[in-house]
Amino acid sequence: QVQLVESGGGLVQAGGSVRLSCAASGRTFDRNGMGWFRQAPGKEREFVAAISWSGSSQYYLESVKGRFTISRDNTANTVYLQMSSLKPEDTAVYYCAAAGSGTFYLKSSYIYWGQGTQVTVSS
Repeated sequence: QVQLVESGGGLVQAGGSVRLSCAASGRTFDRNGMGWFRQAPGKEREFVAAISWSGSSQYYLESVKGRFTISRDNTANTVYLQMSSLKPEDTAVYYCAAAGSGTFYLKSSYIYWGQGTQVTVSS
């Protein structure tokens, strides 16, 4: 059974930092691109960041560029999202996903999803 399990969310003050982890089990994803999405209350789930299978390419939502960093450790089958200079508008449930094929920022390109982890940024 394939599982993606996110961890590291919580309550943080504006300007603070949080590191999310996504551990995969059931199969390896060292040939899959991986992505992070988020969904705030009452809003659509949106793309946040993606990383190529090798880790050599990263892609970001414009509003998180320079503040968030996506990385991966294929030996540990884990993807990370380091979030810094957090703002209240970053408050959302963050989801990890494994890509099949297609455009990296589209939800439809991802075939496996985690259950999400809540990040709340207080002002």
